[in-house]
Amino acid sequence: MAQNEFSVSSSVVVQAPPEAVFAVLADPRKHSVIDGSGTVQGEMSGPERLVLGSKFGMRMRRGVGYRITNTVVEYEENRLIAWRHMLPGRWRYELEPVGDAATKVTETYDFTAMLPKLVARTGLPKQNQRSIEATLQRLKDHLENGEQA
Repeated sequence: MAQNEFSVSSSVVVQAPPEAVFAVLADPRKHSVIDGSGTVQGEMSGPERLVLGSKFGMRMRRGVGYRITNTVVEYEENRLIAWRHMLPGRWRYELEPVGDAATKVTETYDFTAMLPKLVARTGLPKQNQRSIEATLQRLKDHLENGEQA
């Protein structure tokens, strides 16, 4: 489901409080556990807990291996975290409490600042949409069942 013409997003309800969900998202060492794209390979560098302005690096693989450094560019404790790397695309997670012990998690990949019409023609947004859906399912499984997907 597209949020706007130049972003893709999806949501899931996780049976865990926002604090528990945020703790996973704000720990870059957990990103390889929940990554649904298959590109995050681990070997994280950076702080154990991300905050606004934090830089963290990771080993990635999409055909060939590479390293990437991300910077946290949006942050609201237990509600919102977003980061970007050298390209101005932005990965954003928004958390909304549902009842007493559940959280609606919305992940968005926003490529508005990246020659968006060109990016839209590459097929990358559709690929990222599938990755977002898989990541959200892995996040849900990890928090609800302790699965290390």
